[in-house]
Amino acid sequence: MTLVAGVDTSTQACKVVVRDAASGTLVREGRASHPDGTEVAPAVWAAALEQAVAQAGGLDDVAAVAVGGQQHGMVCLDEDGRVVRDALLWNDTRSAGAAADLTRELGGGQAWADAVGLVPVASFTVTKLRWLAQAEPENAARTAAVCLPHDWLTWVLAGRPGLDALVTDRGDASGTGYWSAATGKYRPDLLERAFGATPHLPRVLGPDETAGTSTTGAVLGPGTGDNAAAALGLAAEPGDVVLSIGTSGVVSIVSETPAADPSGAVAGFADATGRFLPLVATLNAARVLDATARLLGVDHEELSRLALSAPAGAGGLTVVPYLEGERTPDRPTSTGAVHGLTLATSTPAHLARAAVEGLLCGLADGLDAVRATGAEVRRVLLVGGGARSEAVRRIAPAVLGVPVLVPPPGEYVADGAARQAAWVLSGAAGPPEWQRPGTEVHEADPTPAVRERYAEVRDLTAQRI
Repeated sequence: MTLVAGVDTSTQACKVVVRDAASGTLVREGRASHPDGTEVAPAVWAAALEQAVAQAGGLDDVAAVAVGGQQHGMVCLDEDGRVVRDALLWNDTRSAGAAADLTRELGGGQAWADAVGLVPVASFTVTKLRWLAQAEPENAARTAAVCLPHDWLTWVLAGRPGLDALVTDRGDASGTGYWSAATGKYRPDLLERAFGATPHLPRVLGPDETAGTSTTGAVLGPGTGDNAAAALGLAAEPGDVVLSIGTSGVVSIVSETPAADPSGAVAGFADATGRFLPLVATLNAARVLDATARLLGVDHEELSRLALSAPAGAGGLTVVPYLEGERTPDRPTSTGAVHGLTLATSTPAHLARAAVEGLLCGLADGLDAVRATGAEVRRVLLVGGGARSEAVRRIAPAVLGVPVLVPPPGEYVADGAARQAAWVLSGAAGPPEWQRPGTEVHEADPTPAVRERYAEVRDLTAQRI
């Protein structure tokens, strides 16, 4: 049996899966936690990887490895390959002002969308580099190379062979703000504009190119960002939407064509197969369920039961769940709203139903934004912690208006990395056809009145910007 390994170096933890390269069968796995926070010493990632690998039984018998990782972060290295400062993660918002400045300087969202398929927000690496240049000029001056979390960990697995050996892939490069998914090229002029210099950047590998060999002798895949890895792990095809309900909500679609949305709602990312992955992120997702359960004094199972006991539309009770502001639409200072409260709707069941529908309507807005770029939506693959809710699973097709498939819970980022490793190892024209995850299928039976009512209330609250 030939074994391959996939690594997920996520915000919260490092996960390692070891699978049979031919069938995809899980052989063993391991996990180690990452610290909380919005910046972290990359050495912590390496230590967590070592711990997770040990728990997974080591990599000595593994023929190929690839790394999937949290997107957008900023890892700065000096000319000797030493880390200059703690890495800023995607969720570090101190560069929000830099994002606004960069957007304005280039002439607005259309100019950025035309250049790189996205509009700067605090998540993207390009804005973090502007912040570094302004806030920490000494560290900026020491920076000889810039890479992403998955790039750095791949480089560590290779034994830190020198800055020229740094590599990345299309999926992760497309989230930097200085690489174009449409052209497949870096934009050094945008890097210079942001940072005032052009540090060394990782070479962008094709989906099946090797990144070298690890210190254990395993072939290294190029790796990719977490969203692209998850799509690969789920075997998503063109027209498949991966809708993840976690701390944030993510709506991404595998597409044959690049996206360029001047509003910034849709980021025109690439995927890990040579295609594209237009993506929308929302701030409010599974924690909407947490907050509603806490408000009602029930657990998640009871919240689900209550929601399913109420009628579709919750009798006109509507929840706009902008509990932490919102990114899509861009309402950072908005708050949540409950509208349509009457004697008849003043029940736990109606509120539970309205909260679930509100959560799904917010994600459906993201689905509409993706569809508006020209991507053809075929079906939704529903994953993440929020997908464990029976109410979410059963109500989703009616709100989203398309068939919904619910794969079992799994480590799909690590699985996607492992599938990529098997692809690189085989030299085949495409990734291996591993058995697809079993799914719970729900056909679409749309109830458009729910979304129409939600849109009315959402627009009523627009003045909260």
